[in-house]
Order: sequence, then C-alpha cells, then structure tokens
Amino acid sequence: MASLHFCSECNNLLYPKADPQRRIMVYACRICNYDEIGENKCVYRNDLLTVTKEQVGVTGDLMNDTTLAHANMQCPQCGNDDAVYFQDQSKRKETRMILFFVCTKCNHNFTDPTVARPQDAD
Repeated sequence: MASLHFCSECNNLLYPKADPQRRIMVYACRICNYDEIGENKCVYRNDLLTVTKEQVGVTGDLMNDTTLAHANMQCPQCGNDDAVYFQDQSKRKETRMILFFVCTKCNHNFTDPTVARPQDAD
C-alpha cells in the first residue's frame, strides 16, 4: 500500500523519484535537497482518461423525472417518439457535448444516431 511521505527538514510532501547514480527509487523533496530511500517500491498511477468512455450511467427512473427535457427522438428499440435527455457528465479535457436519451416507454438508453462518434468521424 502506498503512503504519503513528508520531508523531515521542511515538512513538505516527498515525491517518488529515480536516482540513476545509486540505481534506486528515493522519495525526494521538491523544496529542499532532502531525499530518503523508498522502503515500499510501489508507486501508483491512475490515468482516468484511458478508462473513461462515453457510456450511460445508472438510469433507473429517468423516464419519469419531471425536471428533464423531452425530445422528439425515436427509440431504436421500441419506436416510441418521446425521450428525455441529459448531457454527458464526464470530466475530461476534451469533452464534447454528448446527449444521452432515455425512452419514456421502454426505458432504453441511447445516443443520437445522427451524431458521428469520434472514432467514426475519420
């Protein structure tokens, strides 16, 4: 389990860094020149941009939500012409406006088929 390390000289956060001369990983202070040998060699990186995809979240009862706007959008599953819609809520740097629709009859989730997806636009 990774934990936070603090500088014993200036109490700032220590960051993992490779020491090429000693060929080891150390925790180094970015303010002063203090470093210490890392006991735990585990360093984590959580890259959410590669994990995040355009997908509909849990939408149990959205078709009955009176605060959502309605659109005349045909459901690809049942053919109903009424759907509520909402915008993609993912927090990414390159977020474009993506609308998700929920059919008011069968509760099917879908996106606008006339809008090209990024991988389809090439």
